Amino acid sequence: MHMQFGEDSQHSFFFSQPHQPFFILAFVNAIITMIIFLLSYNAVIHLAVNAVSFHIYALTYLMLTPAFLAFLFTTFPRFTSTPALKKTLYIRIFSLFYLGSAIFLLGSIVSPVFSGIAMVILFIGHVMGVLVLRKIYKTTTMEDKQDVFWILLAMSFGLISHFLFLIAAFFYKPLMGLSTEISVYLYLFLLTFSVAQRMVPFFSHSMVEKNTKLLKVVFSLLLLHILLEGIYTNASFVVDLALAFVIGKELLRWKLQYPNPNPLLWILQTALYWVPIGFFLGAVANFITLISGTYFMALDTHIILLGFIFTILIGFGTRVTLGHSGNTMQADKVTTLLFYWTQVVVALRILLSFAAALGWDIMSLFNLSIIAWLILFSAWAWKFFAVLITGKKLT
Repeated sequence: MHMQFGEDSQHSFFFSQPHQPFFILAFVNAIITMIIFLLSYNAVIHLAVNAVSFHIYALTYLMLTPAFLAFLFTTFPRFTSTPALKKTLYIRIFSLFYLGSAIFLLGSIVSPVFSGIAMVILFIGHVMGVLVLRKIYKTTTMEDKQDVFWILLAMSFGLISHFLFLIAAFFYKPLMGLSTEISVYLYLFLLTFSVAQRMVPFFSHSMVEKNTKLLKVVFSLLLLHILLEGIYTNASFVVDLALAFVIGKELLRWKLQYPNPNPLLWILQTALYWVPIGFFLGAVANFITLISGTYFMALDTHIILLGFIFTILIGFGTRVTLGHSGNTMQADKVTTLLFYWTQVVVALRILLSFAAALGWDIMSLFNLSIIAWLILFSAWAWKFFAVLITGKKLT
């Protein structure tokens, strides 16, 4: 796969806006990663690295991080009334993620040495991306910087979790657990929730007054969650119940029209409703695990990651792709079907956790849940890659 990253390249449209190359990379990585994971679990190929570590790292830093940068490099300057990013700057960062991703995926099959080199390249790209956002934050003259502060803070926690992952991979394995906890709650969740609580009520024309204390309370509870998990595994169920209550109460306060007849709003609102459900079911699962040792295959993190983050990624990804390509901001039948399919993926993963807890043979359900994921990402790619690469008009 050969790409030129120059200004005069024939791919000039592809690189004309930051979300285009980064979204493509995120989706391609998502598909390749899951195919490798599926094949390794079915003993078709042998991974040169630990399968669970590969799964966590690849989805966090090869898929979600480029997807976040796609969104933030486009919207952060708009949020802060600052000039759009220079093409040379975001192409440099994209090049590092592209190179790092390719070497990491190759190294996962060939040699952990390649994976190690790739992780360092990806970390450098990640640092550069956060520094760009930090510079925008420092130069903006807007008065209310609350939302962008939380977004930047979450991105900074992403760097901390990434650094801890490298230390765990190279020197001290026990740090892997802390790295994962920080990445799920203080990076992936906090970032997505910071954006969602700003954008979804706005898109939904919710007229209620903004709750300025919400993110402070949520952040404090997330910190407490990680602290309790560090002291005793699964002890965070009390905090998760509190998070379910606080966020659930806030969503009701917004008085969103749900289910919304507009699919582009329906998917974003559905994602948000998974948050209290995810924390509540996670709390119940962790409590049962605590008293009986029953294993739910990380039900709590998967509901948050798939129900909330993954669903909102598809929703925002579609919205940004349509809106920045001159296409009509509406979901056709195929796009609407894809949105519904996201919930099939979530439901299958929840079923997998309950099947594991009941002691059933889960291999076929495990394979089915990954195939459902692959169908979604492949179908989205088939529908929207031409829009991102060439600016294709869908109507």
